[in-house]
Amino acid sequence: MLEAILGVIVVISFLSFLFVIYDNKFQLAIIKIDKAEEDIDIYLHNKKGLLERTRPIIKKELKLEEFMEELEESYDDKNNFETHLALKKVYNDLFKVLDENEKLFKSESLCAILEQLNNNEENIIGAIKFYNDTVVEFNKLVVSFPSKIIAWLRRYSKKDFYNNEKREIFEILNQK
Repeated sequence: MLEAILGVIVVISFLSFLFVIYDNKFQLAIIKIDKAEEDIDIYLHNKKGLLERTRPIIKKELKLEEFMEELEESYDDKNNFETHLALKKVYNDLFKVLDENEKLFKSESLCAILEQLNNNEENIIGAIKFYNDTVVEFNKLVVSFPSKIIAWLRRYSKKDFYNNEKREIFEILNQK
């Protein structure tokens, strides 16, 4: 009888130990994802500010009435995914105008802003890569055993990626 009780205690202890280990893995992944989202939010805010600083310079140099009017809309009600796509479009439009008007590169202030914008873009790319890598880690925990049980208990579900490339890789790995 004592051996049976000890056996049950050992099994319960082992299961509790596994629960704590996998729950900690989830918590660490969630912390990393939250940090990456905060960083992306900061970089996107900086990108919007830098793009706004280019507007008056380009409008003045090219004598335009309107330029990059999309920046005037509020991004407060959008999530980082939507904001990233909207600002990426404005960023690409800016560089199309720059390619068509080389005289703009004579402006030192514009060149300084463009340098900051390029550095910020590298930071965004790095933060998105970190986010996507961490989401892969989190999503693996959600779909694999025994962490799948904890995901079910905690009501964790797979998170979205910033681009389709990581999603496709995860789906391929998930099918194996």
